[in-house]
Amino acid sequence: MVDSIPVRAERVRPAAPTLEEVAERAGVSRSTASRAINGGLRVSPEALAAVAAAVADLGYTPNRAARSLVTRRTDSIALVVPEPDERVLSDPFFAGTLNGLSTAFADSDIQVVLVIARPGESDRTIRYLRNGHVDGAIVVSHHRDDALDQALLTSRVPNVFVGRPLSAPDDDVQYVDTDNAEGGRLATQHLVDRGCRHIATVAGPQDMSAGIDRLLGWRRAMSDAGLDDSAVVQGDFTISSGADATRALIAAHPETDGIFVASDLMAAGALRALTELGKDVPGDIAVVGYDNLGVSASTTPPLTTVIQPVVAMARAAGARLLDQLNGAPPSAPQIFAPELVVRSSA
Repeated sequence: MVDSIPVRAERVRPAAPTLEEVAERAGVSRSTASRAINGGLRVSPEALAAVAAAVADLGYTPNRAARSLVTRRTDSIALVVPEPDERVLSDPFFAGTLNGLSTAFADSDIQVVLVIARPGESDRTIRYLRNGHVDGAIVVSHHRDDALDQALLTSRVPNVFVGRPLSAPDDDVQYVDTDNAEGGRLATQHLVDRGCRHIATVAGPQDMSAGIDRLLGWRRAMSDAGLDDSAVVQGDFTISSGADATRALIAAHPETDGIFVASDLMAAGALRALTELGKDVPGDIAVVGYDNLGVSASTTPPLTTVIQPVVAMARAAGARLLDQLNGAPPSAPQIFAPELVVRSSA
């Protein structure tokens, strides 16, 4: 006798409802149901309501690929970051940007696609944006040589920059930013008001508007105070560059009693270097940073810094891009006012 082997009955997954079934339930044609689901063009209010009820009753989910053919929309936007991979993964600026964009698109079906435009790959990035993979782009950490502002200006891709672009005229691009020149001036004036008279700066990259403008603000405050503005070393917004620049500054200008550092990450490096050099902060040298993105409160000592409202800036950029996608005309740049947060470092 052969033992029988029980056979497990397979569950048959019910077929997903089709557009034809939605049309039949709503009592309309397939084309009317499609138009109702994909924007409602040339569809009566009664038909729209009937199709909406049928979609809800059947649990119908539109096919995204088919929907894209009708609407010419992908429901995705690119967050373009022209930086090396390691910078994107380690700099809190980019985490804040993603946070702000997520908030801006929370009530929509839009997905954010991260596009890391590595140095020398701008042409590849532009081809991707122009080939219809995304509905628009938000560009952060723009450098002069990546030429993304000029390329996007001549394309039909809706776009917004976080940070003032360098090549394209202000009237031709949409962007949000903080008043970096005023922020640099505020930071330096705080050091002047503390009584510092030999104030150096670790400047940001001079191929980025933030680096250029914050250095300009430092020079304005130094000029207004009648102080020498020759103590300048440039970093690249990383911790290691801030440490290296600070060592170079102290070697060349041992009389330094205050430093404005153009980013909090560089300022964290500056504090590390000053500790290694046996300098007390703020007793020997007061330090002010820029960003207030989390690291500033955890340094030793906690860092006096200028607020750059990255989350709010990214949220505003996302809202502007949504407006463009909905046919709104271009609007003037949105500039956030800087604000100083005083902690123990200065």
